[in-house]
Amino acid sequence: MEQIPASIWTLTAGVVVTLISFWVGQNHGLFPEQASEQAPLVDNLFDIMMTIATALFLVVQGAIIYFVVRYRRRKGDEGDGIPVDGNLPLEAFWTAIPAAIVIFLGIYSVDIFLRMGGLNPGDHTSHTMGHKQGVAVVAQAPQGTTSDVPMLLAAKGDIDVGIGASPDVLGQQPDVAVKVTGMQYAWIFNYPNYGITAGELHIPVGKDVQLDLNASDVIHSFWVPQFRLKQDAIPGITTELRFKATKPGTYPVVCAELCGGYHGAMRTRVIAHTPEEFDEWLSQNQVASGPESTDFTPPSLVAAHLDATGINPQLLAQVQNEQAEAMPNDRHHHHSMH
Repeated sequence: MEQIPASIWTLTAGVVVTLISFWVGQNHGLFPEQASEQAPLVDNLFDIMMTIATALFLVVQGAIIYFVVRYRRRKGDEGDGIPVDGNLPLEAFWTAIPAAIVIFLGIYSVDIFLRMGGLNPGDHTSHTMGHKQGVAVVAQAPQGTTSDVPMLLAAKGDIDVGIGASPDVLGQQPDVAVKVTGMQYAWIFNYPNYGITAGELHIPVGKDVQLDLNASDVIHSFWVPQFRLKQDAIPGITTELRFKATKPGTYPVVCAELCGGYHGAMRTRVIAHTPEEFDEWLSQNQVASGPESTDFTPPSLVAAHLDATGINPQLLAQVQNEQAEAMPNDRHHHHSMH
């Protein structure tokens, strides 16, 4: 039988590698369900990277196996190998292809980052959770910090770190605004427009939600795997995370930054409601004593577990006092989510 040309073998191997790579890229099953508008964008980039990585893995490992078998030392062969000085076309090829892949992925990832709002934190000028209109904000370094960097950054007054508004809501106020405070070892969620403080994050599906994150002690990281979103909470610096949930459900909130001995237990939940259910939750949890109330009694979920989680009660009280001081001005700029 006539020997099959090497070009046919190469073409066949290329087709097989391509098919396997595309299948793995679309069926790897490594991610949980998608529950935000940003999730498909992240998954599409990861799928492409997984496809490319699978192809490179098969080509490299296939070449290694082929050469190990094809050029193995035969019995009785004691001679030297054939000297190879180099192959300029081959070296140019295996340099140009990875360079093209890296450039493509870099451009595509920046495009996705822009579509997610990564280049637009603090894009609106009259943010209800931000600074008081006409009043200069004096930054203070958090207790226990020795560096002036957080204070200097906070003194700028603008939120310029994090995931901001996506292009379709650029320059607009969010439908729901939440102040998030990370502390060892819990998350506290304050709704300044409604006078609600909670130990879980409640949001409406399909509405534009903005989180302004701070930390009271060390760096924490707010991560919701189903949203494909993660943002650090830093002492003395406000970071932003803006998104839309697309699927009702209950999803874990995980601290993804090592923050102390009980870091692994620093978890809570984000509950994505339908708009009607969210309105009902607001009405049930609204501060009963009226719009001028500054009674921020910590939720029983947090208060009942202070000892177990290692939270400093004085630290929690400090956060509550800061929220109470901000409430009268925040309420003045109240806006409706509808």
